[in-house]
Amino acid sequence: MTTETILDIFKTITTIPRESGHEEKIIEFLREFARNHNLPCRTDRAGNVLIIKEAAKGKEDVPTVILQSHSDMVCEKNAGAEHDFSKDPIRYVEEDGWLIAKDTTLGADCGIGMAAQLALLADSSRPYGKIEALFTTSEETGMDGAHALESGFMSGKILINLDSEDEGELFIGCAGGLDTTAVFKYSPRAAGNGLLQYRISITGGLGGHSGDDIDKGRANANKLLSRFLYEAMDKTSIELYSIEGGNKRNAIAREASAVIGYKKSAGKSLMNLFSSFREQIKEEYRASDPGIDAQFVPVENFKKAMDPQTARNLICALHCAPHGVLAMSAEMKGLVETSTNLASIKMIPGNRVRIGTSQRSSINSARKYAAAQVESLFRLAGAKVTHESEYPGWKPKLDSYILRVSGQAYKNLFGKEPVIRAIHAGLECGLFLDKFPELDMISFGPTIRGVHAPGERLELASVDKFRKLLEEILANIR
Repeated sequence: MTTETILDIFKTITTIPRESGHEEKIIEFLREFARNHNLPCRTDRAGNVLIIKEAAKGKEDVPTVILQSHSDMVCEKNAGAEHDFSKDPIRYVEEDGWLIAKDTTLGADCGIGMAAQLALLADSSRPYGKIEALFTTSEETGMDGAHALESGFMSGKILINLDSEDEGELFIGCAGGLDTTAVFKYSPRAAGNGLLQYRISITGGLGGHSGDDIDKGRANANKLLSRFLYEAMDKTSIELYSIEGGNKRNAIAREASAVIGYKKSAGKSLMNLFSSFREQIKEEYRASDPGIDAQFVPVENFKKAMDPQTARNLICALHCAPHGVLAMSAEMKGLVETSTNLASIKMIPGNRVRIGTSQRSSINSARKYAAAQVESLFRLAGAKVTHESEYPGWKPKLDSYILRVSGQAYKNLFGKEPVIRAIHAGLECGLFLDKFPELDMISFGPTIRGVHAPGERLELASVDKFRKLLEEILANIR
């Protein structure tokens, strides 16, 4: 296969809607690909697709290898961007050696892994053993496909996950995850007469992956919004009309906003508070998140406010809610061990506000403890709290056969040792190992930056190295 073929297939994939939970079109694309290339294909009840390429002549005794990626993508866009992920192709540009989606996510996570699998399935230039190409569904929202895999769906004992984002690094472990949701029920009341109504907005954040980017010091728009609201509430009596922030559980919130009302007599005080707040956050994040900004603009016609007690409880809870790194690994230098993400704030039907958070850790007990801390905070504030979408971590195995083959392949190709590490993000490998404990696994991929946020970009030169490494590993499995 060629690098150009991989990129051509990836560009085709960017035209196919594949938001988590709405993967019908990409599943049909995969099945059609298998039919066009006369390859056996099966699909399970969860929409997982397995395409099989039998061993080349003389390679029948080589162990079967599972190549795996997920078929969905995180669909994020900048405020004001006119893009419908249910039908519009991803718009991207090529600049300075990168493929970039300026206003949306690109979907290189994990579209480039899918493209490499398909390119290899279609290629006959090099002989390999039997390959099973596994494409799992809804990885980004709960790893539903991996959860649903049943015994016998695949037969290989070696699995290569293509969902990593740093060329030159081989991943042998990952964090497990757990989502914690808090729901506040409020009583609407008529907005106060004669109050000034203003919208406070936090904008311009880099956002990013809530696991891989959690230690980069980036702003969380939900935390900054609650910081201002708490200070405003402390200065004067305010009404809360609306509040929204963030979106996906696995993304750091880039934008957030709320509409508040207050007496005219407090206007000068709150304007001064906002000016000071804006200067503070721009200074605090000038190195790690230089685009962060805030606006405070007049609005009108909000007729209903949240009851004062719930508004106060909500603001206090958001202000107190932890976000970021909770612990670093004592065993692997530089690895985040445990973290939490204050991901989203949404007003939903039934006079309710839903808070989405996620906790990650490479230690199961630490993950559960972090989730319990978040739960206790929101319960004290009067919210109903639930947990869902838990998945296990992947414990590193340093004596792995596929790690040894992969490390030697990288050294043969590029004349240096790869970096061997674990990642503070959720890979499906943890679930695979839980279901199929005999699996020997490795994960690697090309360099992708800005994952889970608009501006996501793929380094083109790294795709070539990614392709060469994949081919070299497959050629050396015995």
